[in-house]
Amino acid sequence: MISILLAAGTALAVVLLGTPVAIHAFSSWGWGQRIREDGPHTHMEKMGTPTMGGIVILVGLIAGYLASRITAQRVTVTGVALVVVAVGFGVVGFLDDYAKVKRRRSLGLTKLQKFAGTAVVSLAFAWLVMHSGEQAGISTHVSFVRPTAIALGGFFVVWAFFVLTGASNAVNLTDGLDGLAAGASILVSAAYIFISFWQFRHTCDLLGGATGCYAVRGPDLQDVAIVSASMMGAATGFLWWNAAPARIFMGDTGALAIGGLFGALALVTNTVLLLVIIGGLFVLETLSVIIQVISYRGFGRRVFRMSPFHHHFELAGWPEFTVIVRFWIIAGLCSAVGIGLFYADFIARGGLG
Repeated sequence: MISILLAAGTALAVVLLGTPVAIHAFSSWGWGQRIREDGPHTHMEKMGTPTMGGIVILVGLIAGYLASRITAQRVTVTGVALVVVAVGFGVVGFLDDYAKVKRRRSLGLTKLQKFAGTAVVSLAFAWLVMHSGEQAGISTHVSFVRPTAIALGGFFVVWAFFVLTGASNAVNLTDGLDGLAAGASILVSAAYIFISFWQFRHTCDLLGGATGCYAVRGPDLQDVAIVSASMMGAATGFLWWNAAPARIFMGDTGALAIGGLFGALALVTNTVLLLVIIGGLFVLETLSVIIQVISYRGFGRRVFRMSPFHHHFELAGWPEFTVIVRFWIIAGLCSAVGIGLFYADFIARGGLG
């Protein structure tokens, strides 16, 4: 527990104190946000706000993980893999953000370039899990609260790519209002701190094979909790400066990194399908885009005034901060329901509270 608190506190301090430095530096370098011309007109005043704040989030994540080594037992392959996933997706996002800044327009990398970048990171992570995860108890089966009977075998690589890419894009789509993605990410990170620490405290070796125990190895789960705590601390520190009116945006650098990490957390804790509930806000935002595209291309009509649907409510007259807070409430409820389902499964299997 001390390691988890140390990781969260370090990440919080690094990002809270480091973001003003980043704001000054990014502003002087001309790393300003480009705004969609078809977006809400109120967003035009945000033009030029420093972006790529995800760099600071990643620095905080790494600092938190390293600081936890003071009290944590040892570095695990699982913990390092999680950090590498976040950094890898962050690099792809940085290249996208930098292309936007360089070209002075809201379009960065092509879809093919993004696909290739995220594919490389996802496949590397999947390979690592398949070759090192078995000893740690990480399953290559489809999982909800625990591994199901659906074995993926070699198709786990494709599944991992789908999960990581889907999660990263979902967070990226949600990152459209000041503090919306950062606040929701804090809640999802907190949920995974609980899940991984609960699994750590109830591994099979600790309970002697009790019905409700988990097969993932203890040290790996402790590291998962530490990485989750580092992300929660980093996102909290960033939200201090990203809350409306934002002084800096996380950009694709932060959104892709956070989303990719969430997908990886779900894979290593064997809770992939549960992530759909815990990260329900991100799922709803993604579905709004899919529905809008299908409706417009198939029937020539729009379901929403603009997608993702947080913009729909803006155009309907809701103040931006009202949309943000209400969406945070949705994110909190989704995380709470996800944790409830996780705990209910534990109790149903005869686990010890």
